[in-house]
Amino acid sequence: MALRESPFANGCMAGLHSLSWWLIFPCFWFLDQMIAACLPTTLEKKQRQEEQCGLGPLRSCFGLLLLLVLFVLTAPVALIGFLMWAPLQAARRPFIYSRGITSNQEEGAANKLTGERGSFGFVTANLCLFPDSLARFNNLGHTQTRSSEIAQRIQSVNRSQIEIYVDSPSSDTDSCCSRTSLLSPSRSYGSTDSQPPNRPPSVSDSSLPLEEVVCESGGGEGDSNSNTAGIVLGMYPNAGEWDVAPDTAEVMKGTHLNHNSHSSKKAGQESQELDDVPWEVSSVFPTSVDFVCLQEVFDRRAAQKMKDILSPTFSHMLYDVGVYAFHGCCSSFKFFNSGLFFASRYPVLDAAFHCYPNGKGEDALAAKGLLCVKVQVGRNHQAKNIVGYVNCTHLHAPEADGGIRCAQLTLVSEWISEFQALTKRAHEIVVFDTLCGDFNFDNCCPGDAQEQKHKIFDEYRDPCRVGPGQEKPWVTGTLLQQPTMYDEEVLTPQSLQRSLQNEDVRRNYIAPPFGSGGSPCDYPEPGAPWVGRRIDYMLYREASLSQNCKTEIEEFTFITQLAGLTDHIPVGMRLGVSVNTEDLGGQQENRTHSLQQNPFST
Repeated sequence: MALRESPFANGCMAGLHSLSWWLIFPCFWFLDQMIAACLPTTLEKKQRQEEQCGLGPLRSCFGLLLLLVLFVLTAPVALIGFLMWAPLQAARRPFIYSRGITSNQEEGAANKLTGERGSFGFVTANLCLFPDSLARFNNLGHTQTRSSEIAQRIQSVNRSQIEIYVDSPSSDTDSCCSRTSLLSPSRSYGSTDSQPPNRPPSVSDSSLPLEEVVCESGGGEGDSNSNTAGIVLGMYPNAGEWDVAPDTAEVMKGTHLNHNSHSSKKAGQESQELDDVPWEVSSVFPTSVDFVCLQEVFDRRAAQKMKDILSPTFSHMLYDVGVYAFHGCCSSFKFFNSGLFFASRYPVLDAAFHCYPNGKGEDALAAKGLLCVKVQVGRNHQAKNIVGYVNCTHLHAPEADGGIRCAQLTLVSEWISEFQALTKRAHEIVVFDTLCGDFNFDNCCPGDAQEQKHKIFDEYRDPCRVGPGQEKPWVTGTLLQQPTMYDEEVLTPQSLQRSLQNEDVRRNYIAPPFGSGGSPCDYPEPGAPWVGRRIDYMLYREASLSQNCKTEIEEFTFITQLAGLTDHIPVGMRLGVSVNTEDLGGQQENRTHSLQQNPFST
């Protein structure tokens, strides 16, 4: 689909659409606020109890009465606006495309690629940005405030990186260190909100919100003569001016500062040794994320705010994705769009949206579907475009409707194949193909057995699963229990990070699995770790890539930076990509061409 910024073909229709919405909006806002006032979140209830204000009930009653009067007065105008708005949806394109202005003179599409390999970072998150009244059914409120704060936190992916390594010159053994620090230390994570910029962080500070990688020698767990220690620090502009004292290095030895104990670190190391996927639980978003795929960004004003805040970093965005009213194959009237939101550092070449035709119940009110995007990430020495595919979806929600989700997954597979068949060009090199989103089923519930065995997992690889119904031991659930979202153990990024790393604490806050028909189930199996419901997925495949193109997971991340702002835990993945092609002239000598990690770096 050719990309234009406006969802309408001409300015006249766009003007009528804007006019109709502004006729509707006052009535809609009064109704939204009236319902929201009757549905306080658990955090608001706690705050009201602490305030102990006797005028609170009286103030609430007066506010409700005022909102009701204003709603009634504006309803006739809203009806006129609705009668204008609904027919216009038949001519509306299913997304708005925003292309920002980047300060870099050479965008990724114009760069000649150099180096031996490159990597791309992906993040997916469900934000629950409904209109305020509907968000409160998920124990979340203040949608506009949350959207701004979420966008600011995602924007932290553009923070600078400073690394400090402390090593003993007497080390004569290989260190045991996470793969992240060995392959790509520049992508370790930092914090932006807890240490003054001119003061080095204290190693003894138990609340230190840094992500560090500590290397130990092979001396064993209790070895006091460990010879190697290292720490990676991020987002401290003056870190290069600090002096790291020898006694500080001694404190670092054998310590993982962000973990509750040495045993939790060792367990993480053991599970990584059993698997080929480097992973971590991070209190901040990974740096240099290239693609952000969001779900449940239903509120139009929230989407606009996020677009404005993210645009300095992600210059290409698709938002307000989906259809409204009666449109195409969607049989029921759609009051909400799909909630999908896509942000990219790289140019978008093609995009398409497909609406699921089998929505049921409250899910049928929203145009849930699949967003397929083709991006250009560079050119090789033969001036061939190097491209990738990113697919984002949000499946049917009610737990009992597994058959509907299976049918939607089948449609996802078909639609992706159709989109790629239509958009692939003979002169292009495809280097990655990913599928992500909120699938609304997990890989541990017996009640989700039908979806767990779907063929989509034969086409795409899930880094977190061993097979149907079996997760890898390091995986954590991504769906929080809504009533306890504001407990101190999960209210901040650092506290949520610590809770996820402790299995006994995690089971109190991550949604537990369920059996067939929603009944309780015996979980986990004896000797297996307690994971919880992981319904947010990040998948990839190589079968659709160009010949001699290889991908490798450099890191998989569970991100806690949105603690208190959504009931989901975002997940991130970094794919390493390399392309090995032969000269067009038929020479036997191969040349390796890889991708530039960040087209905006100077």
